[in-house]
Amino acid sequence: MEMLKTSNDVLFVLLGAIMILAMHAGFAFLELGTVRKKNQVNALVKILADFSVSTLAYFFVGYTIAYGVQFFVSTESLAAKSGYELVKFFFLLTFAAAIPAIVSGGIAERARFGSQLIATALLVGFVYPFFEGIAWNQALGVQGWLKSTFGAEFHDFAGSVVVHAVGGWVGLTAVLLLGARRGRYSREGAIAAHPPSSIPFLALGAWILTVGWFGFNVMSAQTIDKISGLVAINSLMAMAGGTLAALAAGRNDPGFVHNGPLAGLVAVCAGSDVMHPIGALFTGVVAGALFVHLFTLTQNRWKIDDVLGVWPLHGLCGAWGGVAAGLFGSKAMGGLGGVHLGSQLVGTALGVSVALVGGFVIYGLLKKTLGIRLSPEEEFNGADLSVHKIGATPEREVPW
Repeated sequence: MEMLKTSNDVLFVLLGAIMILAMHAGFAFLELGTVRKKNQVNALVKILADFSVSTLAYFFVGYTIAYGVQFFVSTESLAAKSGYELVKFFFLLTFAAAIPAIVSGGIAERARFGSQLIATALLVGFVYPFFEGIAWNQALGVQGWLKSTFGAEFHDFAGSVVVHAVGGWVGLTAVLLLGARRGRYSREGAIAAHPPSSIPFLALGAWILTVGWFGFNVMSAQTIDKISGLVAINSLMAMAGGTLAALAAGRNDPGFVHNGPLAGLVAVCAGSDVMHPIGALFTGVVAGALFVHLFTLTQNRWKIDDVLGVWPLHGLCGAWGGVAAGLFGSKAMGGLGGVHLGSQLVGTALGVSVALVGGFVIYGLLKKTLGIRLSPEEEFNGADLSVHKIGATPEREVPW
């Protein structure tokens, strides 16, 4: 029976890893549908290349920093317990690789491809696992201090802060250091709109992410005996709340509508295992409205050219999710308890701080050394032709 349980755990975590791997196709198509046609190929290639670099960085460095596990041992040791440690690595890798996938959407259409791959290796190899180890593996004694101070550890069941807030705030640093796309804002204050190139592809990306998110959240249990239908229903309620809030606040705009469920799902990750479904619904509603208003504010008033709105979507909604877990996860608000708002505020602030420092150091150094931006001519021609030497569609069809 023990062997059967172990094998079931391996399958459970493996299926979760595959579902989240599929989410990276969602990242790709969400970006592809949002950027202009001259940058569609680059959007697809970036996500796949970033995932591959992330795999090596996390395998050789990041996983060891986060969990103290390294793979320079015998194959017999790796295959122990049906290879559970290996599929657990695969599962957590898909979380780690979400960091550069999130950043990719913010810096689209003007970032240098090679520099971004280097940034990916450093983020996934060092910055992300540093905070991951603190939040999920008791590193540096931070969780113990929070428990002794507030009576509860920082709670982030599926990564509202560890993954999304960290990725979104790193993305903000990259966007600020890159500057806006050329022609996006004039010196006189005028704003040149760059509408999405394909609403169908944008919607496809959002749907792939939404479906995969149920693996992201539910499979965060990591063993089959800890699986909870509460997590699934809370994810569903937050998704619906985020969608409807974005529909209303965004005045039926399809770009907002399809990012609404993602905002709700980002926010519910942290407390999806302890909230009441009504609390999850409210968390999603706040996140959907927050995304619409902050995306509009950053783009139009603050003139921060965050192409996919990764800072409001992941950075701010992720931080809201960390706080919401402390509110709606408490027994006073109908949750299961075991959380404290003080711990959630401190843990969330720490995650944001790690992301800001790590992002500014990495992208700042790259900007001063290799450069992080395409030349004006390359940006004008588009990353597809400048970097990959081919466009998404031929200008004319070959007759035979």
